[in-house]
Amino acid sequence: MALGIFLAIIGGAFVSIQNTFNANVKKRVSVWTTTTLVLFLGFAASFVAGLAFEGIGLFSFDAEPWFWFSGIVGVGVVACVTQGVQILGPSRAISLVMVSQIFFGLMWDTLGWFGLEQVPFTWQSLLGVLMISGGVLLFQLGPKLEQKPFVKLNAETVEAND
Repeated sequence: MALGIFLAIIGGAFVSIQNTFNANVKKRVSVWTTTTLVLFLGFAASFVAGLAFEGIGLFSFDAEPWFWFSGIVGVGVVACVTQGVQILGPSRAISLVMVSQIFFGLMWDTLGWFGLEQVPFTWQSLLGVLMISGGVLLFQLGPKLEQKPFVKLNAETVEAND
């Protein structure tokens, strides 16, 4: 379990770095050029690593045919998140991506879609998603709330309090 937690944390760091890099590339070229570059280089790196670590076993693929097309979903991921990071900035975009992933992950688990074992819906799960969403909202609105005073003071009140 500790290894899984460690790998998930490292994966999150990689996603954040990749999205920041992608947004910087997108400043100079189109989103489709960026997506093509990212996925082509990812394919090349995966192919070389797969051959190095698995050899011919790399070509043994036993899954439902529709799962073979997950790379097409990756096009949507790269294109949407790259533009989101460029428009919103890394922390806002990644926060929203995270909440979206948790929400849709809960849906897929609850419905048992995409070959997943169906997991019963619990109110604790929904509460967890809502709490994380609230935390993200607080994280995003925090700086704006700090800039606005809760009480408007006029000059006379400020001088009287000094």
